[in-house]
Amino acid sequence: MFDARSAAITAVDLVKTYHSGRRTPAIRALDGLSLDVAAASVFALLGPNGAGKSTTVRILTTLARPDSGQATVAGVDVGRDPETVRRIIGLVSQKASTDPMATARENLVLAGRIHGMSAADARARATELLRRFDLDDEANRLARTFSGGMSRKLDVAIGLMHRPQVLFLDEPTTGLDPAARTEMWTEIDELVAQEDVTVLLTTHYLEEADHLADRLAIVDRGRLIVEGTPEELKSDLRGDTVHVELSSADATSTAVGLLTRVAGLRDIDADGRSIRARAEHGARAVPTIIAALDDAGVSTASVTVARPSLDDVYLRHVGRSFAATEVAA
Repeated sequence: MFDARSAAITAVDLVKTYHSGRRTPAIRALDGLSLDVAAASVFALLGPNGAGKSTTVRILTTLARPDSGQATVAGVDVGRDPETVRRIIGLVSQKASTDPMATARENLVLAGRIHGMSAADARARATELLRRFDLDDEANRLARTFSGGMSRKLDVAIGLMHRPQVLFLDEPTTGLDPAARTEMWTEIDELVAQEDVTVLLTTHYLEEADHLADRLAIVDRGRLIVEGTPEELKSDLRGDTVHVELSSADATSTAVGLLTRVAGLRDIDADGRSIRARAEHGARAVPTIIAALDDAGVSTASVTVARPSLDDVYLRHVGRSFAATEVAA
């Protein structure tokens, strides 16, 4: 039996390469990725599209096999005993798992029956989850009539039907409007306590990882770059983020050269007419920054100071901003 005090998920040196054809270069989706996820926690894999997040989930949920490396879920070896792994996990993939021509209740009961639940137990669990996700009034509506937010809640409910020990959420809020995304965050926040489940989610939303994750790992090009709690990762940067918005991108290179000579500024990075830097005391640095740029005739639209964000963490460890990485992907 799985010991709840141990890691709910472990992965060691996972490698996965996709071969498209003779004329197309092989794609190394995972390049030695390792991670440990504590039981009864929310763990986020944060990275842009193509970073290897979904491939990791596919391997951990037995939908793909790694070229090399090992993984266990709830103490069960994914490669040696995939059938047991499938019984103890729930998966909410990026694509809807519902039958659009069935009602919400019918979808839930069917999922329960597939997992071996009796008809009575499946009906009772469906009623419980419909209430849990505030879908009581929609229980007898066809799934195809649901809004995006309602559909995702139903997807998560389906993943929870058989009371899995580990729930995988692959980009659970992609495509949702801000209100529906916030509502889904609330639901995920409550999952660990109410369902006694470990949650591994993938996301390319910085604020989502910051809000939901007990711990997170930044993934880039198939490798785990850095791991920790959101607060640990941000605190490690020390100091403040200074963001300079220039009036014109034509002056960016000149401005960067000037700012490299401002005492106390470090980690200077430019993207278009935006320049970001680190300073131990950001507010104290602002007058010097403005004076240095003004003296050289470089016009600024704004200069702001903020505490470190996950975007700053990403920039420090990956070497480029998250936004720039998303555009490149």
